[in-house]
Amino acid sequence: SRPRFQLRGVLSLWNTALAAFSIIGACRTLPEFIHVLKNYGLYHSVCIPSFIEQDRVSGFWSWMFVLSKLPELGDTVFIVLRKQPLIFLHWYHHITVLMYSWYSYTEYTASARWFIVMNYCVHSIMYSYYALRSMGYSPPRSFAMLITTCQLIQMVLGCAVNFWAL
Repeated sequence: SRPRFQLRGVLSLWNTALAAFSIIGACRTLPEFIHVLKNYGLYHSVCIPSFIEQDRVSGFWSWMFVLSKLPELGDTVFIVLRKQPLIFLHWYHHITVLMYSWYSYTEYTASARWFIVMNYCVHSIMYSYYALRSMGYSPPRSFAMLITTCQLIQMVLGCAVNFWAL
Protein backbone atom coordinates (compact mmCIF):
# COMPACT_ATOMS: atom_id res chain seq x y z
CA SER A 1 0.00 0.00 0.00
CA ARG A 2 3.03 2.27 0.01
CA PRO A 3 3.48 4.72 -2.86
CA ARG A 4 6.04 3.91 -5.53
CA PHE A 5 9.38 5.63 -5.11
CA GLN A 6 10.47 8.14 -7.73
CA LEU A 7 14.14 7.31 -8.15
CA ARG A 8 15.02 8.97 -11.45
CA GLY A 9 18.22 10.64 -10.18
CA VAL A 10 19.54 7.60 -8.32
CA LEU A 11 18.56 5.34 -11.22
CA SER A 12 20.39 7.62 -13.67
CA LEU A 13 23.56 7.40 -11.61
CA TRP A 14 23.16 3.64 -11.15
CA ASN A 15 22.68 2.92 -14.85
CA THR A 16 25.43 5.32 -15.92
CA ALA A 17 27.88 3.68 -13.50
CA LEU A 18 26.97 0.19 -14.74
CA ALA A 19 27.21 1.34 -18.36
CA ALA A 20 30.67 2.84 -17.77
CA PHE A 21 31.80 -0.27 -15.88
CA SER A 22 30.56 -2.55 -18.67
CA ILE A 23 32.15 -0.44 -21.41
CA ILE A 24 35.50 -0.47 -19.61
CA GLY A 25 35.16 -4.21 -18.94
CA ALA A 26 34.43 -4.88 -22.62
CA CYS A 27 37.38 -2.72 -23.70
CA ARG A 28 39.70 -4.57 -21.31
CA THR A 29 38.59 -8.16 -22.09
CA LEU A 30 37.71 -8.02 -25.79
CA PRO A 31 41.34 -7.59 -27.04
CA GLU A 32 42.49 -10.79 -25.28
CA PHE A 33 39.42 -12.64 -26.58
CA ILE A 34 40.09 -11.55 -30.18
CA HIS A 35 43.82 -12.31 -29.81
CA VAL A 36 43.11 -15.86 -28.60
CA LEU A 37 40.53 -16.53 -31.33
CA LYS A 38 42.79 -15.14 -34.05
CA ASN A 39 46.05 -16.75 -32.94
CA TYR A 40 44.97 -19.95 -31.19
CA GLY A 41 41.49 -20.71 -32.50
CA LEU A 42 38.10 -21.70 -31.19
CA TYR A 43 39.30 -24.73 -29.22
CA HIS A 44 41.72 -22.66 -27.15
CA SER A 45 39.12 -19.93 -26.55
CA VAL A 46 36.62 -22.46 -25.20
CA CYS A 47 38.86 -25.04 -23.50
CA ILE A 48 42.01 -23.28 -22.19
CA PRO A 49 41.50 -20.81 -19.29
CA SER A 50 44.57 -18.71 -20.14
CA PHE A 51 42.62 -15.46 -19.69
CA ILE A 52 42.54 -15.79 -15.90
CA GLU A 53 46.20 -16.17 -14.98
CA GLN A 54 48.27 -15.55 -18.11
CA ASP A 55 46.72 -12.19 -18.99
CA ARG A 56 46.63 -9.98 -15.92
CA VAL A 57 44.29 -7.42 -17.45
CA SER A 58 41.73 -10.04 -18.47
CA GLY A 59 42.23 -11.85 -15.18
CA PHE A 60 41.49 -8.68 -13.22
CA TRP A 61 38.44 -7.77 -15.33
CA SER A 62 37.16 -11.34 -15.09
CA TRP A 63 37.29 -10.99 -11.31
CA MET A 64 35.54 -7.61 -11.54
CA PHE A 65 32.86 -9.27 -13.70
CA VAL A 66 32.26 -11.92 -11.04
CA LEU A 67 32.10 -9.30 -8.29
CA SER A 68 29.71 -7.14 -10.34
CA LYS A 69 27.02 -9.80 -10.23
CA LEU A 70 26.24 -8.93 -6.60
CA PRO A 71 25.59 -5.21 -7.12
CA GLU A 72 23.63 -6.02 -10.28
CA LEU A 73 21.02 -7.48 -7.94
CA GLY A 74 20.31 -3.80 -7.26
CA ASP A 75 18.34 -3.81 -10.52
CA THR A 76 15.79 -6.00 -8.74
CA VAL A 77 15.68 -3.64 -5.76
CA PHE A 78 14.90 -0.72 -8.09
CA ILE A 79 12.07 -2.69 -9.70
CA VAL A 80 10.53 -3.45 -6.30
CA LEU A 81 10.96 0.10 -4.96
CA ARG A 82 9.39 1.58 -8.09
CA LYS A 83 6.51 -0.93 -7.88
CA GLN A 84 7.12 -2.30 -11.34
CA PRO A 85 6.24 -5.91 -12.16
CA LEU A 86 9.02 -8.28 -11.12
CA ILE A 87 8.92 -11.11 -13.63
CA PHE A 88 10.30 -14.57 -12.93
CA LEU A 89 12.83 -14.36 -15.77
CA HIS A 90 14.42 -11.22 -14.28
CA TRP A 91 15.26 -12.55 -10.84
CA TYR A 92 15.94 -16.08 -12.10
CA HIS A 93 18.47 -14.67 -14.57
CA HIS A 94 20.24 -12.59 -11.90
CA ILE A 95 20.46 -15.47 -9.42
CA THR A 96 21.64 -18.08 -11.94
CA VAL A 97 24.21 -15.75 -13.52
CA LEU A 98 25.53 -14.90 -10.06
CA MET A 99 25.92 -18.59 -9.17
CA TYR A 100 27.37 -19.54 -12.57
CA SER A 101 29.86 -16.66 -12.50
CA TRP A 102 31.14 -17.47 -9.04
CA TYR A 103 31.36 -21.19 -9.78
CA SER A 104 33.06 -20.66 -13.16
CA TYR A 105 35.66 -18.36 -11.68
CA THR A 106 36.57 -20.73 -8.84
CA GLU A 107 36.82 -23.65 -11.25
CA TYR A 108 38.78 -21.72 -13.92
CA THR A 109 36.11 -22.54 -16.49
CA ALA A 110 37.64 -21.69 -19.85
CA SER A 111 34.34 -21.05 -21.61
CA ALA A 112 33.65 -18.27 -19.09
CA ARG A 113 35.86 -16.11 -21.32
CA TRP A 114 33.02 -16.08 -23.86
CA PHE A 115 30.35 -15.29 -21.30
CA ILE A 116 32.34 -12.49 -19.70
CA VAL A 117 33.11 -10.73 -22.98
CA MET A 118 29.60 -11.18 -24.38
CA ASN A 119 27.99 -10.00 -21.15
CA TYR A 120 30.22 -6.93 -20.88
CA CYS A 121 29.38 -6.02 -24.49
CA VAL A 122 25.62 -6.55 -24.12
CA HIS A 123 25.54 -4.73 -20.78
CA SER A 124 27.45 -1.81 -22.33
CA ILE A 125 24.56 -1.27 -24.71
CA MET A 126 21.79 -2.19 -22.27
CA TYR A 127 22.88 -0.02 -19.35
CA SER A 128 23.61 2.90 -21.70
CA TYR A 129 20.03 2.59 -22.93
CA TYR A 130 18.69 2.41 -19.36
CA ALA A 131 20.80 5.43 -18.40
CA LEU A 132 19.37 7.47 -21.27
CA ARG A 133 15.82 6.40 -20.38
CA SER A 134 16.28 7.22 -16.70
CA MET A 135 17.56 10.69 -17.67
CA GLY A 136 14.33 11.33 -19.56
CA TYR A 137 15.58 10.69 -23.09
CA SER A 138 13.61 8.47 -25.43
CA PRO A 139 16.02 6.47 -27.59
CA PRO A 140 14.52 5.04 -30.78
CA ARG A 141 12.57 1.80 -30.42
CA SER A 142 15.20 0.15 -32.62
CA PHE A 143 17.68 0.61 -29.74
CA ALA A 144 15.53 -1.58 -27.47
CA MET A 145 15.15 -4.12 -30.27
CA LEU A 146 18.94 -4.15 -30.75
CA ILE A 147 19.39 -4.96 -27.06
CA THR A 148 16.88 -7.82 -27.22
CA THR A 149 18.58 -9.16 -30.35
CA CYS A 150 22.00 -8.97 -28.67
CA GLN A 151 20.64 -10.80 -25.62
CA LEU A 152 19.19 -13.54 -27.82
CA ILE A 153 22.46 -13.88 -29.74
CA GLN A 154 24.33 -14.02 -26.43
CA MET A 155 22.04 -16.83 -25.25
CA VAL A 156 22.42 -18.84 -28.48
CA LEU A 157 26.21 -18.36 -28.56
CA GLY A 158 26.40 -19.27 -24.87
CA CYS A 159 24.56 -22.54 -25.54
CA ALA A 160 26.79 -23.23 -28.56
CA VAL A 161 29.95 -22.60 -26.52
CA ASN A 162 28.72 -24.92 -23.77
CA PHE A 163 27.92 -27.56 -26.37
CA TRP A 164 31.39 -27.15 -27.92
CA ALA A 165 33.00 -27.41 -24.47
CA LEU A 166 31.41 -30.81 -23.91
